[in-house]
Amino acid sequence: MAVAYPLENLRVLDLSRFLAGPFAGRMLCDLGADVVKVEPPDGDTTRIWGADVAGTRGYYHQQNAGKRNICVDLAVPAGVEVLKALAAKADVLVENFRPGVTGRLGIAYPALREVNPRLVMLSISGFGQEGPESQRAAFASVIHAESGLIARQARRSGSPPADLEVSQADMNAGMHGLIAVLSALWMRERTGVGQHIDIAMIDATLGTDDFLQYALEDSWETRPLPNDIWATAGGPILISADFRHIWNQVRSFYSLEDPAPAGASVAEKAACRRTAVSVFLAGLPGRAAVIAALDAMNLAWGDVRESENARQQPTVRHRGTIIDMDDRAGGTRPIVQSPYRFSAAESGVRGPIAWQGEHNEVVLREWLGVDEAQIASWREAL
Repeated sequence: MAVAYPLENLRVLDLSRFLAGPFAGRMLCDLGADVVKVEPPDGDTTRIWGADVAGTRGYYHQQNAGKRNICVDLAVPAGVEVLKALAAKADVLVENFRPGVTGRLGIAYPALREVNPRLVMLSISGFGQEGPESQRAAFASVIHAESGLIARQARRSGSPPADLEVSQADMNAGMHGLIAVLSALWMRERTGVGQHIDIAMIDATLGTDDFLQYALEDSWETRPLPNDIWATAGGPILISADFRHIWNQVRSFYSLEDPAPAGASVAEKAACRRTAVSVFLAGLPGRAAVIAALDAMNLAWGDVRESENARQQPTVRHRGTIIDMDDRAGGTRPIVQSPYRFSAAESGVRGPIAWQGEHNEVVLREWLGVDEAQIASWREAL
């Protein structure tokens, strides 16, 4: 018997662009849902970012591989008609327009609920569907600034404020959106009805900020000290431990003499001991000796690896976290798998990227059961 995907037979309409929504849709697809990306004629903006392979850019490819694709112009009545017909057959709809846009298009949740009371609709925005800032344009960088992440990074690094080199706010919102969708689907099993989910990126970012509590309670002095990166014969290595623990371990295991003079201040003692540990680590004869010493002291460590070398990380290689996907031009291109591993179910990226509008006719036939005449009529109108 073939192993099934957890979300087989679930139908998802993905109207979203950029990252937060498409990421949630990609995870649903990797879990087995039939995810249909509904793309406007001018395309998703992320089609211009990343390496161009066979006419598809890498950023778009990463978040949309495995999905089917239909091209629908929601600015024309026929486009809205098609979307509503598909929504009537869908389990989930994902969108991240600015609040109010779905209402102007005639596809807000109340209108879609009329045609499908079981529909679970996920709306992701920067500042929520209503409120004083709901109409603000918001990308991940805006939320990084507003949530305090940029200021904190600058304070801890001693560098001028700069944005994060990862779209953390988008990914947080996408993951929390995924959790909310699955929760709503489970609730639908009990109630028989769907609902509208309002995910604000600002909420999702603050909700996944484990250091925020120190700021809210003005208790920064109680937080763990920043982890240090040490120069070693094995390259730069991060040791994830309070330096006081590192010093105690090195001194205990390797009988290091305390270099701090009698009567030294706390700051002077710390500086002397840091220098001693730095000299100790730099003096080990090679990478094997460095790793053996850290493991012997039971210190958690990590190589400071360039992103370009992520695929060579031993566990990444062992688990197949990055695989080669058909690029639809006779070659392959890399793509990162979803992280889900099940004991009795399948998961993972399920196919290459679709061309824009590639599945217009097949999706209309499969989801709606319409005949060729109706498809031809819509084709002309769209």
